[in-house]
Order: sequence, then C-alpha cells, then structure tokens
Amino acid sequence: MTIRVLVADDHEVVRRGLKQILDEAPDIVVAGEASTGQETLKAVREGDFDVLVLDIAMPELSGMDVLKQLGSLKPGLRILMLSMYPEEQYAVRSLKGGADGYITKNNVADELVAAIRKVAQGGKYITLTLAEKLAATLGSEYIAEPHEMLSDREYQVMRKFAAGKSVKEIAAELSLSVKTISTYRTRILEKLDLRSTAEIIRYALERNLSE
Repeated sequence: MTIRVLVADDHEVVRRGLKQILDEAPDIVVAGEASTGQETLKAVREGDFDVLVLDIAMPELSGMDVLKQLGSLKPGLRILMLSMYPEEQYAVRSLKGGADGYITKNNVADELVAAIRKVAQGGKYITLTLAEKLAATLGSEYIAEPHEMLSDREYQVMRKFAAGKSVKEIAAELSLSVKTISTYRTRILEKLDLRSTAEIIRYALERNLSE
C-alpha cells in the first residue's frame, strides 16, 4: 500500500527537504503541500491523504488550531506533528489534542519515514522519554504543573510574553485584538498564580518554555 502524505509547513525549504527524504521511501508519496493553516484545511477537505505531517508554527492558524478542527473535518486522517520545539513544550499537548505522533525537526531525517509508517498503520509515534511523561500524567501520583492547565491559545500567548513580546506585538502576530490578548494575559496570571508580565517571563524561562 502506498501512503499518501500531505506536508504542511510554512517554509518552502523545509517542505522541499521533507519531500526529498520521503521520495527515497518506495511506499510513501507526497501527494500535497500546504504553507498555511488555512491551506492545510482546504487541502484536507479537497484531497485524499493517509497522513498529514503538520508543523506547529504555521501562519493564519497554528498547527494546534488546525489539529483541533481536523477531528471533525477528517476523523480518519493520521496526524504527525512536526516541530522545532523540544518535546516537553508541545508533545503531550499535541497528543492529547488528537495527534498520532510528534517529532522534532532536529531528528526529522532519522525519524520521519519510520514515524509516518507507524502512524499510517494506526500506531502512535513517540520517543521513550515522551512515553514516560505520558505515563506519568496518567498516574495517580502525578501533579500537573500550572502551565499544563492553560488552553492551547493561552499557552501560545504565554510563550510569546516569555520571548519579550508586548501585548500589541502578540496581537499583531496572532491577528487578534489587543483587548483579546489582554484577556488572555489576565487568565494566564490567574491560572499560574502570578502578578505581572515579568513573573510570566520568569516562570516560562525557569521551565524552558519560551519561544
């Protein structure tokens, strides 16, 4: 069986590199490409794919936003999240959101083909480290960190604050109003039991959660 793959990443160089890796696999074909979140959803609606390789950091709609919509849009599509962020930042969140696997761009050359084959067969592709963390989150003695209680959007905004960006800059990047970002900031402060943006930055940096 040939595995039909849709590659979604906003960088053409990255898409070309992924395609080059996959072209060497006789049982995998890149049947489509997308460079934005909206393009990804459109391609999924109109095309026929077995696996979506989805970058988390996408314009218009982030990979996490796309992931949320795919459950109802195309329930049978297998989704492999691709990210430049370390596992501890997004992997658990992605898998809980419906993804079937998570690999980082640092390891893509070694893992991509195996990961696609694994998820195409109905399995989950995760590293041993991530498997241990997932097991811990399901254990009765596990105590979640405060940031794990944030919504995906709140988590995204928190990381942008941690990178030193202002409310206005974040609003522009996410195509949201300043008022909306200010509301997210308030929620983040409440959930993390913090009092200022400076404390959000310190909290995130101490846990290696900044962009």
